[in-house]
Amino acid sequence: MDSQAEMQTTPSCQSDRVTTSVYPAGALNMLSREEVARLSNASEEMGEVLRRCALAVLNSGEQGDDAEAMLAKYHDFQIQVHQVNRGMRIDLQNAPACAFVDGKMIHGIRELLSAVVRDIVYFETEIHPNPYFDLSDSEGVTNAVFEIVRNARVVDAQREPNLVVCWGGHSISGEEYDYTKEVGYQLGLRGRDICTGCGPGAMKGPMKGATIAHAKQRTLPGHYVGVSEPGIIAAESPNPIVNELIILPDIEKRLEAFVRIGHGIVVFPGGVGTAEEILFILGVMLNPANREMPLPLIFTGPASAGDYFEEIDRFIGLTLGEEARELYSIIIDDPVAVAREMTAGIERVRDFRVQVNDAFYFNWLLKIDPDFQRPFEPTHQAMSELRISRDLPRHELAANLRRAFSGIVAGNVKPNGVRAIREHGPFQIQGEPEIMEALDQLLTRFVAQHRMKLPGGEVYEPCYRIV
Repeated sequence: MDSQAEMQTTPSCQSDRVTTSVYPAGALNMLSREEVARLSNASEEMGEVLRRCALAVLNSGEQGDDAEAMLAKYHDFQIQVHQVNRGMRIDLQNAPACAFVDGKMIHGIRELLSAVVRDIVYFETEIHPNPYFDLSDSEGVTNAVFEIVRNARVVDAQREPNLVVCWGGHSISGEEYDYTKEVGYQLGLRGRDICTGCGPGAMKGPMKGATIAHAKQRTLPGHYVGVSEPGIIAAESPNPIVNELIILPDIEKRLEAFVRIGHGIVVFPGGVGTAEEILFILGVMLNPANREMPLPLIFTGPASAGDYFEEIDRFIGLTLGEEARELYSIIIDDPVAVAREMTAGIERVRDFRVQVNDAFYFNWLLKIDPDFQRPFEPTHQAMSELRISRDLPRHELAANLRRAFSGIVAGNVKPNGVRAIREHGPFQIQGEPEIMEALDQLLTRFVAQHRMKLPGGEVYEPCYRIV
């Protein structure tokens, strides 16, 4: 008889829908009866969040970033978690047929589905109600992030530093996508694993390139870590290459997970989400407590992206100053140079961790100010009340700019944000005139280059207004 990890019931199919039951794969295939019971009970309470995230991973590999359209198309999709003699069974009703081949769920998608159940329910049963994790305290937030990634079995005490975080847009040109693959390939040839936001575009390309390099170097299986959160995953479904998925409860903990588990960061061209990530890491690294800490940060793209990074560089210089510009390097149209500089940077990270006796697998010593950890709900009132001025301390200005970009991301692709824009109109963002002018120019460029959303039949309507 097949093992539990391989079993699934005979599905019932109707055109583009499948109703079936599957047993978990990966970290969920061995649990106590008490753990399974808690998961089953919590899955009912977390119903809509679990349903939305499960639908996103079942739709893995499909094009599109319209979360509302996907949720409407599969409005009759249901997921339930049950305790059975074998442990746990996941029942799916009217699931997308693209997740199955000849009636059997694709193994990688089954792993991603298991990760959804694991992370969404683990946070609600083990982290959120536990008084040990004070989520209003900076250290408590960091401990919660660590527990989530450890429970996902992503951290490995025996692994040398080699995880490169790659940030960039989901809506990029074919030339930019090919470039991300080449950078991933060069990193893979040098033994580097890849971590991204797990979606399409610049989140998929580096992983795709690295898989070829890992195969050539016989370093398979490679580690292709995808880090997401419930608000974004429906619009940016995990790409099929991700083999280690982590879902953090909100964008702030997602960003902290990136910089705690990664050993270097490569930034490709992108839109407001990428700008948000850039402002997060620069705001963190500008903290005087992190002054001596090495963290290689490289902005890169093909020759056609030169102007893009020049404008990003100018915006950073205007808002955060010259000290922020010294934290990164810009390498245009040279994947080999990117991989070599990143490899050298990770060696410095290793030496520093040895010197200060910090873990290779989690950057405990990185100081993250509470302003970058506190969840921001981008309502119309909250967006209009953001203070954006160079009179503020730099870390506070960086945090508020990060929140402004986060709100635009929500208005573009997150179901709650899209609904708020439809009901109440665009967010209003106001602040120091010179910064507002530069911000307006940057966002206008993103719109013109189709970096806000994947190109479709409708003309993009900005979800924001610069005052």
